[in-house]
Amino acid sequence: MKKKITLSIIIVLILSLVGCTVYYINDYYHAEETAVSLITTPKENVVVTEENGVFTFKPQNATKGIIFYPGGKVEAKAYAPLMHSLAEEGILSVLVTMPGNLAVLDMNAADGICEQYPEIESWYMSGHSLGGSMAASYIAENTEEFDGVILLASYSTADLSDSYLEVLSIYGSNDGVLNMEKYSEYKPNLPSDLKEFIIDGGCHAYFGAYGEQEGDGKAKITREEQIEYTVEKITEFMK
Repeated sequence: MKKKITLSIIIVLILSLVGCTVYYINDYYHAEETAVSLITTPKENVVVTEENGVFTFKPQNATKGIIFYPGGKVEAKAYAPLMHSLAEEGILSVLVTMPGNLAVLDMNAADGICEQYPEIESWYMSGHSLGGSMAASYIAENTEEFDGVILLASYSTADLSDSYLEVLSIYGSNDGVLNMEKYSEYKPNLPSDLKEFIIDGGCHAYFGAYGEQEGDGKAKITREEQIEYTVEKITEFMK
């Protein structure tokens, strides 16, 4: 009888754990329709393709490329406006879908992407929030393939301080999600010539198109403006 009771308790606990995990994974920020439309109906001069959850925004005659990891619990498609805008500036932009919308579950998702585009001379890793941290951790193990890393409302727990990598960090002044104590704590992990840009009035969520994010600050600018500033700084940095 005791064994049966113990077994029953274990089964209940396992089912509860599975249920909580499924709920957590399926509770995420969805891409807005305006973002999805840039994948289904891209603007002129940008070709969008999808294969195995990897979206590629390809301009004509690109020589620079960026691989992007989405923020935690954010649908990858939400970053289509940012990726499309970068492609319009001549940058091949590769957006990676993560299992469970969590980059921590597949840090090595960028494996093999660079090899698919031999015409690209310079590659950069990038990501938003958790995606940025995972992008930095990935590039720390693959520095020979990349020229730099671009962190959006993020920080690197991996030590890149002695690398030759170029690093750009961008976040909004009204970001209520980014842990600034952690940001400062891990800042020494980045090279001394780190380039940093704070978007005046920007928030955490406006790097993507997925609505408001819980705990975020109130933006003083529009999402379109924040993406425009971000693209401007990234393009300037990569050139």
